[in-house]
Amino acid sequence: MNTATDLLQIACPHCNAINRVPAARLGQSPACGRCHQGLFTGTPMVLNAAAFDAHATRSQIPLLVDFWANWCGPCRQMAPEFAKAAGQLEPRMRLAKLDTEAEPAIATRYGIRSIPTMVLILGGREIARQSGAMPASSIVQWASAQR
Repeated sequence: MNTATDLLQIACPHCNAINRVPAARLGQSPACGRCHQGLFTGTPMVLNAAAFDAHATRSQIPLLVDFWANWCGPCRQMAPEFAKAAGQLEPRMRLAKLDTEAEPAIATRYGIRSIPTMVLILGGREIARQSGAMPASSIVQWASAQR
């Protein structure tokens, strides 16, 4: 029988609903109770202001956010590497992209001064930050070392 400490709150990448999932089932492709889609897709999700707080503050798995902009060459260069890293890091953490041009208030809240910048968030608090483009293997290594 599961106890409350065995359950994790996970925000759905499709509808942002908060789901309670037994920690032991994270690797078993759990589905959202509201929209019935998979809670983990193996690809970075795109965050907007409406979704950001559900994933950054209410979800109980770390959120690795790539702060980027379309005009940024290094950001575009890192995008496929970040996508590869998502396939390796989920379900231990959620990877997401946030366009600093579309969501400047969130970028300001996190003090983003250069892009690309990755920020690892858990429980609404920043726990690590790394600026500059990186290959997938380095992203995975860096993110895994922060836990």
